[in-house]
Amino acid sequence: MDLLVIHAISLPANSFGGPWIEHFFLNRLPGLRHPYFDQICGLRVSSHLLIRRDGELLQFVALDKRAWHAGRSSFHGREACNDFSIGIELEGADHIPYTLQQYQRLGTVSREIMERFPAIRQENIVGHCDIAPGRKTDPGPAFDWSRYHALLED
Repeated sequence: MDLLVIHAISLPANSFGGPWIEHFFLNRLPGLRHPYFDQICGLRVSSHLLIRRDGELLQFVALDKRAWHAGRSSFHGREACNDFSIGIELEGADHIPYTLQQYQRLGTVSREIMERFPAIRQENIVGHCDIAPGRKTDPGPAFDWSRYHALLED
């Protein structure tokens, strides 16, 4: 693995808490529970890690295994980023500020990942928007890249 991709997810959109993200990544999202869920419950997606609003860290896929988080994507001319990347989902939305606990946990886990996978350097840490421009916008303008990069230096 030589790429780290930062994502944002909320289910339903702009709503936090509840079991819906976990159900989605485990292919158990109940479609009839919400109109949006009905549209996405058949998708088969996963992420390596999820960081909740309170900083809780959940793992869905082993870091050395492929997760289905990037979709159609490209990084420096390499297609299919799922094949060589680790995906971290933040429970959040493009225009809602992320929490202090999320930044702290993201900084810690990112440093641990960088130690385990030395090919992942700061320049190989991107947002979903960077590898799927025009298709994805997360983690969005509310994500403070400067704050995050400072945490990687600690």
